[in-house]
Amino acid sequence: MNSKSIYARLYALSTGILLSLVFQAASAQQSNTTKQLSLSEAISLSIQNSKQLKVSQAKIDEANAKMKEANERQLPDLSVSGAYMRLTQPNIDLKFGSSGSGSGGGEAPKVNSAAYGMANLSIPVFAGMMIQNGKQAAKYLATASKLDAEKDKEDVMQNTIAAYSNLYKAQQSVFLMQENLKQSAQRVKDFTNLEKNGLLARNDLLKAELQQSNYELLLMDAQNSLKVANLNMNIMLGLPDNTQLEVDSTIFKDVKATDARGYGEFEQLAYQNRKDAQSLQAHEGAANANVKMVKGEMYPQLALTGGYVAAYIPNFITITNAVTAGVGLKYNVHSLWKNKTKVAEANAQLAQVRASESKVNDAIHMDVFQSYENYLLSYKKMDTYIKAIEQSEENYRITKNKHANALATTTDLLDADVANLQAHLNYAFAKADALVAYNKLLQAAGILDQTVTK
Repeated sequence: MNSKSIYARLYALSTGILLSLVFQAASAQQSNTTKQLSLSEAISLSIQNSKQLKVSQAKIDEANAKMKEANERQLPDLSVSGAYMRLTQPNIDLKFGSSGSGSGGGEAPKVNSAAYGMANLSIPVFAGMMIQNGKQAAKYLATASKLDAEKDKEDVMQNTIAAYSNLYKAQQSVFLMQENLKQSAQRVKDFTNLEKNGLLARNDLLKAELQQSNYELLLMDAQNSLKVANLNMNIMLGLPDNTQLEVDSTIFKDVKATDARGYGEFEQLAYQNRKDAQSLQAHEGAANANVKMVKGEMYPQLALTGGYVAAYIPNFITITNAVTAGVGLKYNVHSLWKNKTKVAEANAQLAQVRASESKVNDAIHMDVFQSYENYLLSYKKMDTYIKAIEQSEENYRITKNKHANALATTTDLLDADVANLQAHLNYAFAKADALVAYNKLLQAAGILDQTVTK
């Protein structure tokens, strides 16, 4: 084998190894993508990628198209028609009332084809206000669709905040479990040395090992919950499934109730800003316009009309410049007895909307009250959990010292450790719940979008 072939093989081998390493590095980088995610960015991405908001936008486009269609009904109607026909040899006997003898006035023309064209123009003048009321109804429905979309947007924002908080809870659970597992492993190691030296009962070592096993199981559950919460957030934000998200924990630090507004003020804001209530008001306007539009069918319809006719039959007749103009009047007499049912149906729809408005007002009253109470409760719990952490840490310190001096049992020490872990978990969860509760109150008051996007 010559030197050139050896160099070629070595070059090919080195190139293959290099490409393999590059591919593995790229794959590893892709599988371990980590993204620092702030709450504002999460909200922005969720709004951008929400399937529900895309559906809402499609409904807005549909409502706008219907509004445009209603506006176009006041435009003139113009129709053009025409035809060309081939004819067989017809028997034509023309009688013009001549007094001469004989059966006719000469030989009949030979007709084998015919053509005509027509154009008709109609400009509505009065249609029982059906056109105007139809435009009003379509306008109200377009407004309602926009308000529904804004409500859906606030729902998406609140769901994102809740999912972000759940992701923080899951990450804190894993972190605290890992820290406690390290502490538990060190305790088992210390107890093992004491047991070997005859300073600790075998049963106490088994208790510590059992607690370590329980912490390992809890850590597995926490890690599984974190994976689920992370995937849920990735789906909401339109990110790849393998993206590992890191939340901004600073927004959960030192969370305090800083909003001095009372329940009455929040309720008043809700009646002014809730999109679902405003949407029903728009639906009521559309229902009112629909009632008037249905009643308009009982009136005559007046329109300006015009037309043009042209016809050509070879060897027989030619018509050009036949222009017509006038006024057209149409009245459906049957509307006198048939229209009553339509009016009753339209009034029933209006009554349904008004009843729904009353129902929504009651729901707003309850929603704001419950959200406000949950908001206050979440911050009261957080204050209590802060004290609980101080108490649990002091209790664990004292119990640990007592256990070292044989004044407390191993069971007391392990119970104090569990209580301390639970206190820290409760406080981490309470901070996340407080943030969610406050934003839920803003949503109930209809000002979440105004506050979060400032």
